[in-house]
Amino acid sequence: MTMEPGVLAELRSLRARVPHLTGGLVASTDGLVIAHDTSGTEPEGMAALAAAALGVGARLTDATGQGAFRELLARGEHGYVATYAAGGTAILTVVAGPDTNVGRLHLEARRSSGRIGDLVAGAPDLQERK
Repeated sequence: MTMEPGVLAELRSLRARVPHLTGGLVASTDGLVIAHDTSGTEPEGMAALAAAALGVGARLTDATGQGAFRELLARGEHGYVATYAAGGTAILTVVAGPDTNVGRLHLEARRSSGRIGDLVAGAPDLQERK
């Protein structure tokens, strides 16, 4: 899968807008890397885990009657990992430090996931996979 310059630019813009954000990745819903702005994390493994988290999150929201999956937040000892739906074929996953303002993270990442969803929807190499 080719790296989309617009998607990478959006990841970098998100990282600049959210203090303590340490990385981001956009993957297809089947776990393939589309673009990443990460350091210290292997993007292929992160993409596969993000797709698995999407599957669990989607099942959980469905089983509890909460509708379609939108986002998932995990808080660890050293910070946060959040995954957001980015259209019907992609997911945005971000890694943030423990001092991150989670409200700001959600606000900015939700906006970015919408823009990324639009960018991915227009990518011909992704449309062929549907």
